[in-house]
Amino acid sequence: MILRPFQRTSMCVLAVSILASSHAALAQEPPPPIPPFVVDIHATVNKFSKDPAVAASRGLNQSELPGVGLGSDVAVHVYPFRFRAITFGLGGRLARLRARQSPAASETIVLRPVTERFTYLGPQLSFNFGTGDGWSYISGGISASKWSVVPDGSISQPLDEQRLKTLDYGGGGRWFIKPHLAFSFDLRFYAINPGTATASVSGPRTTLMVFGVGVSVK
Repeated sequence: MILRPFQRTSMCVLAVSILASSHAALAQEPPPPIPPFVVDIHATVNKFSKDPAVAASRGLNQSELPGVGLGSDVAVHVYPFRFRAITFGLGGRLARLRARQSPAASETIVLRPVTERFTYLGPQLSFNFGTGDGWSYISGGISASKWSVVPDGSISQPLDEQRLKTLDYGGGGRWFIKPHLAFSFDLRFYAINPGTATASVSGPRTTLMVFGVGVSVK
């Protein structure tokens, strides 16, 4: 079969297009794996309990409890191995949370300003799903925390100085907007064991909810 000039030109253009498409497909790299390590730096909003049992354990009126506060959270994670779709992570977390409230004046009762603090430092085990461009995770750990609820100008009670067994658990995600910088968020819960009884009152079991948003660096 003899091809006319315009047919030969069309076939050459088609062949070049196919070769270019194949080359582009071969050149396209797969998404990178989750990196060896990540550091999270978050500002947090925390919700302290307004449980009457918390107020009673410190000799406070329930209306004096601060409730919502602010804090910070720093976590370091390393990713030693992957199994199928799950990348396993090990690391540690430091959370420092604070809330303070100056109650409005009341004609019937004197309400004091109260400062509430929570500090946690503990290990982390995480299960991660995704690629180095962005991934989600669930994580948790067990350690001790320090939780104090003290009226301004007052001395801390023994209950405020105790180290309380605490389970932390939650999850979040990271999306890398630059090669080494990601936007990230984390929603976490701290389940705090009751404090040891002091006189006739002990601290109650409670759960603290914390939402953090910030950056991750790899």
